[in-house]
Order: sequence, then C-alpha cells, then structure tokens
Amino acid sequence: MMRQVCWIEKLEDGVKRDVRVAVERGKVKWQFRRSDEDRFDYTTPPTSEDWDQFLERMENRYQRRNVSFDDLQLARLARAKALKEP
Repeated sequence: MMRQVCWIEKLEDGVKRDVRVAVERGKVKWQFRRSDEDRFDYTTPPTSEDWDQFLERMENRYQRRNVSFDDLQLARLARAKALKEP
C-alpha cells in the first residue's frame, strides 16, 4: 500500500515549495515543486533537513497509527543510507 507524506514550506526567497514523499513497495520517492514552477521535480536529491522533516512526520503518523511500523522502519533505513552516502 502506498503512503504519501506531503507538506509545504516557505523558502528563504519567499517562494513556497511543495514536498511529496511516497513510500511504496519498499522504496521512498521524492517530489518537489516550487510555487513559481509548473511541474514537479523528481531528480533533485532531498537535503538532510528534508529527511528530518519526513522522518518526523512519519513518526507522528505512526503514533496515530496511520502508518505501519514497517513503513517507519523503511523511512529510518532510507534516511540513514541516504545521509551516509555523499
């Protein structure tokens, strides 16, 4: 089952950025879109702050029983792997 975590943040230049993270079939897929752009960007790697925000939201959803423990573990492992590699 696919789980999607979304949030909107305001960047330093005042532009809003829509972030979507899909957890599906053992993979974590990121999508970014700035409010001044028409299409989502699928190729930009997430920053460590993005990973922290995603993991915090996954933990909150797990506490409310909206995501499974397996999805939470997958998010933690994907974050550790991504931040270890250059």
